Amino acid sequence: MSKSLPKRFQHPFKFDKKYQKSVAYFSMEFAIDQSLKIYSGGLGFLAGSHMRSAYDLKQNLIGIGVLWKNGYYTQYKKEDRSMGALFREKIYHFLEDTGIKFTIEINHHPVWIKALYLSPDTFGSAPMFFLSTDLPENDYLARSTTFRLYDSDPSAKIAQCMVLGIGGAKLLDELNYEPDVYHLNEAHALSAAFHYYKKTGSLDKVKEKFVFTTHTPEEAGNEKHNIDVLNNLSFFAGVPMDEVRQITGIEGDVFNHSLAALRLSHKANGVSKLHGEVSRDMWKDYDNICYIDHVTNAQNKKYWADIFLEEARLNNDEKALVARKKRLKQKFFEEVADQTGKLFDPNVLTIVWARRFAEYKRADLITRDIERFKKLLDNEKYPVQIVFAGKPYPMDYGAINVFNALVHLSKTTKNMAVLAGYELKLSKICKTGSDVWLNNPRVTREASGTSGMTAAMNGSINLSTNDGWIREYEDHGKSCFVLPIVDHKLPTYEQDALDLDNLYKILEEEVIPMYYDTPKKWNKMMLHSMNKVVPFFDSSRMADEYYTKIY
Repeated sequence: MSKSLPKRFQHPFKFDKKYQKSVAYFSMEFAIDQSLKIYSGGLGFLAGSHMRSAYDLKQNLIGIGVLWKNGYYTQYKKEDRSMGALFREKIYHFLEDTGIKFTIEINHHPVWIKALYLSPDTFGSAPMFFLSTDLPENDYLARSTTFRLYDSDPSAKIAQCMVLGIGGAKLLDELNYEPDVYHLNEAHALSAAFHYYKKTGSLDKVKEKFVFTTHTPEEAGNEKHNIDVLNNLSFFAGVPMDEVRQITGIEGDVFNHSLAALRLSHKANGVSKLHGEVSRDMWKDYDNICYIDHVTNAQNKKYWADIFLEEARLNNDEKALVARKKRLKQKFFEEVADQTGKLFDPNVLTIVWARRFAEYKRADLITRDIERFKKLLDNEKYPVQIVFAGKPYPMDYGAINVFNALVHLSKTTKNMAVLAGYELKLSKICKTGSDVWLNNPRVTREASGTSGMTAAMNGSINLSTNDGWIREYEDHGKSCFVLPIVDHKLPTYEQDALDLDNLYKILEEEVIPMYYDTPKKWNKMMLHSMNKVVPFFDSSRMADEYYTKIY
């Protein structure tokens, strides 16, 4: 096997001597550019920033993903303005067909896979390969494997993971390329380890090659399947069941993908300092797992930060910062008006909650005391505008109901808006146009959370529970506002009630008065927040740490 890629796929730069070790980075989703819709949320945003920083730092790294024909889904509003999910074919003329085709076995049938290539210079990313089963050689069931990101059918989801894992590992074989490191960004591509074990027959060689990043802070959130179902679907790449049990140490019927990844890798990491601690505690009773370090997530400032806000930050120019922020709010409110018919005021304090809708993230927390919420929004002396945006998983009906409840509440609330189509472009507009970035997950449930980093890069001040990355950034009243930690062992309804009360106290007693009564202090806080988020939360630091700490 060769130590270098075929010439047509090689990096367009000489590697920095610090980053010469070769790495293949496997991820189910990548948010590289608005035009390439193969991501759902934070995992993709993180992976996309990693690929951009790998390019910026001249690292010897390639990305391997899946070309989702219909993407995650296109979010829209139905006739009554409730949420709809549209699965529409996407066509990308900037991807190059490599001509590489091969088969993997899924459910005792050969499934053809083709590989497409994203040139590094297209978006300024590492060289990337995307796998697809949408080929005429396949029947409809096989072709549809790569139609929708995170298929709701369990067997289809397993097949998707096999395309990424076994398919990605076989792609490297087809390229005659042997990287030094296989980096699994979450356990979706775990089947690559079984392909590599089948090829080498050595558990030690697998462990020598593989590293694993976990993004899930709860054991219950880690994917599990019946081991016989996985075996029947050929998930273990032809490795006999007794050997699978031997190398993974899994004895019962339930196969825990994260546990297996921890036993087949030489190192793993959580995605914040707190998440590393939570993960080590979560897995401490399991034997033969690798050490779990941490590399705090970060985002690519070059992509995310508004250039004029960044120029004002570098020049410590408060006047330019305030003027640019007002202009960006106006641009943001054009989108609000277009989607909702509401005209927001750029002089009014604007709060934004925007990210994936999930139960523990509590999108609707601020609305749960409806009298207090109405009082907040009806205050003529200290007016407030609030915007919500984000995509629930299309089969998560609880999260969709929360989205719809907010939409219906907004119909009778003139200074509240709910936006659809939360992808990279809208995310950027929300961050540049917001004054306050609201983030209120239940503490310990958010492994890292990265949206607040890019909000801070754009002069939006974080108002957050003390979870994930915020613990490494928080400086209450100076760079952000942070809710006091409540006991996460309390029943969730008690946690929610305490967090809700603390949220309103901070809003009413600190955030709103500072914005209106002491604008100079607010502007200083904006600058301090922007200065503090870089360079540590720029993904160049993160991409460097993966080489120095994990690879």
